[in-house]
Amino acid sequence: MRKKQKNRYDAIIERIFEQHHSADNCSFDFTREEFEETAIELGIKLPKNIGDVLYSFRYRKDLPEYICATASTGLEWIIEGAGRAKYRFRLAKANRIVPNESLVTIKVPDTTPEIIAAYAQTDEQALLAKVRYNRLIDIFLGITTYSLQNHLRTTVRDIGQIEIDEVYVGLDKYGRQFVIPVQAKGGNDRHGVVQTQQDIACCAEKFPTLICRAVSAQFMNDDKIALFELTVEDGDVKIVEERHYQLVLFSEISASDLETYNSRCK
Repeated sequence: MRKKQKNRYDAIIERIFEQHHSADNCSFDFTREEFEETAIELGIKLPKNIGDVLYSFRYRKDLPEYICATASTGLEWIIEGAGRAKYRFRLAKANRIVPNESLVTIKVPDTTPEIIAAYAQTDEQALLAKVRYNRLIDIFLGITTYSLQNHLRTTVRDIGQIEIDEVYVGLDKYGRQFVIPVQAKGGNDRHGVVQTQQDIACCAEKFPTLICRAVSAQFMNDDKIALFELTVEDGDVKIVEERHYQLVLFSEISASDLETYNSRCK
């Protein structure tokens, strides 16, 4: 079933790309209606959730080989929102936000309520809960934060409908106030330039007086959690800072661990 679905998604997006692409074109728009038209043209049953086609190629898997082959070395095609029910293929610098395995791991006493850990339904939900209950956003950014809303669905001018996994607001010792959009990635989902751009654009539109600091969280091996602060420069996502945390029993943090942490602050 998964293989059949993958082929169906590939066929639809590949045909839409083929209809618009030209060698001298680094971006072009297409509409939601084209998915239905393309499915009929190819004799393919249209997926019930059309949005899942786009989500899959944005965060879960690579675009078909035919599309990737048209990008110059160092570039890749991304799919952005371009308004209500409108989308845009655009060439951007190839960029993968993945944890740096050579970074040290910081142990943090696990304060996740056991009942929450027991009933979390998905990797993403479990990750968001662990980040929230252990105040990892506060620890990572060095400010006091509060969860404002989970799964914020809204529309952004010139982009269309978006969803942010969780939104925090916070402040620092100077009284500056912040908005922190958080995206959580579990399983095979991947961080991408599109979601970070959307999150930052949303915060600029909805919270214009607050400082935006975009954060991404991802499960690693051994239940480690990687946190990234991300920004966008010249249309590309850049990592401002990355830290790895491991939630452990308090007794598992040794005196030598504390000595190591203390020495890094001198």
